[in-house]
Amino acid sequence: MKFLSQLLLLVLAAVLLSACNSTHNNAANPPASSPPASLVGTEWVLRDLAGTPALATPQATLQFLEGGHVAGNGSCNRFTGSVEISGASLKFGPLASTRMACMDNGVSDQEDRYLKVLGTATRYALDNGDLLIYSDSVAKPLRFARVAAPQS
Repeated sequence: MKFLSQLLLLVLAAVLLSACNSTHNNAANPPASSPPASLVGTEWVLRDLAGTPALATPQATLQFLEGGHVAGNGSCNRFTGSVEISGASLKFGPLASTRMACMDNGVSDQEDRYLKVLGTATRYALDNGDLLIYSDSVAKPLRFARVAAPQS
């Protein structure tokens, strides 16, 4: 009888330790965060081009449309294309743009860099209301401020 009591206590202790260990692991590995908010229907203005402040005028923009489409202003030319978003992953398809000559070299340079970084984008995040788009081609993300929706 004494052996059975000790065995029962040993099994009970093992179950309790296992439960404590399971709770500890859950605290150390919290569940994955919920996916970022949908970007569809939002419009953004470029504020920082991978560590370089964006030109105030003309503004580079990015708009997420229905059906996996995007459009915007590269700085001098308008562009349009496709985008695939899955969770926080983001990939732009080929972007087509008008090809007007930009009279200012700074505007032209910004547009070229902006469209190249969008073309190599891999993921996005929202940070205090700003949109961050990360790319393997640059060390810092593109940072956008949201354009307020028009009042009805």
